[in-house]
Amino acid sequence: MSILLTRESRVLVQGLTGREGSFHTEQMKAYGTNVVAGVSPGKGGTTHLGIPVFDTVADARRETGADVGGIFVPAPFAADAIMEAAAAGIGLIVCITEGIPLYDMVRARAFVVDAGVKLIGPNCPGLATAGEAKVGIIPNHITTPGSVGIVSRSGTLTYEVIQGLSQAGVGQTTSVGIGGDPILGLSFSDVLRLFKDDPATTAVVMIGEIGGSDEEAAAEQVIGRGFGKPVIGFISGRTAPPGRRGRRCATPSRRWWRPRGPPWASRQAPRTAKPPTISTVAASRPRALADRCRPDGCRIFAGGQPCGRGPAGALWRIIDELAADQRRPDRRRFRAQGLAARFQ
Repeated sequence: MSILLTRESRVLVQGLTGREGSFHTEQMKAYGTNVVAGVSPGKGGTTHLGIPVFDTVADARRETGADVGGIFVPAPFAADAIMEAAAAGIGLIVCITEGIPLYDMVRARAFVVDAGVKLIGPNCPGLATAGEAKVGIIPNHITTPGSVGIVSRSGTLTYEVIQGLSQAGVGQTTSVGIGGDPILGLSFSDVLRLFKDDPATTAVVMIGEIGGSDEEAAAEQVIGRGFGKPVIGFISGRTAPPGRRGRRCATPSRRWWRPRGPPWASRQAPRTAKPPTISTVAASRPRALADRCRPDGCRIFAGGQPCGRGPAGALWRIIDELAADQRRPDRRRFRAQGLAARFQ
């Protein structure tokens, strides 16, 4: 099992005939995603990549029964694309587009809520259910089926953690990138609740950023109220000085909304949640407790301390590497392609 997306999901792509839509749809099909339709106004009645193209989402859904939508539409038109998909009754909408004007997203999100459908993004990498299907831009080769759920605000850190876990022999159920814009669809709390109800997910990795209060809300409202599964939390931005706003690396967008506390509050809040999560490994590196592994499997957190052995230990080591990169901003490493590169 997984959350949100399975191999039976019927996916349509808005912006299919564009450059980005074409490239990533090919990757989605290669991964096994059941792409049944594309939408490009004015090109209805044609085919592209062997996929029928329609003028509107309503036509595509009526003819193909699509229930998941991926949006690769330029920013000036993306909010309208979201609302069109919601109006047509697409149950899950995944918007990859970045740079959507804030006011446009205020209207689009209100429309999505009223329509009663789910939105992931915008400005996100999408989601991938390992070994089954993906919608978005998560690389095909890094995922491995398993039992760890991932929810992340950062695209690049999502890829890095997925690949690191896979290389350590720790597979994933579903990896969800919720995006980093001020106005989003599903939040950390929403995705964590889905993981809580998924019997195939036995542990969760949550990757956040400084700024905003989504991480704090997730710690207080979900993790700290009988979540029942181990959660490893990583908050990027350890080296940011007090007062610095969080921002999206390598993108022009900024997170302008104010957090409930100082910029480092998101790193402190998870410490009070039960079961406990971590802020950065460097801040609270525990000793390995070999005698606390249970016979029926590693608990990751045992008696308030992480275990250093088994798949849980692998999870911990991956997050530890990320923390080490944060401590050395002059030597941050990008390993998503298995390469080491330095960013000044």
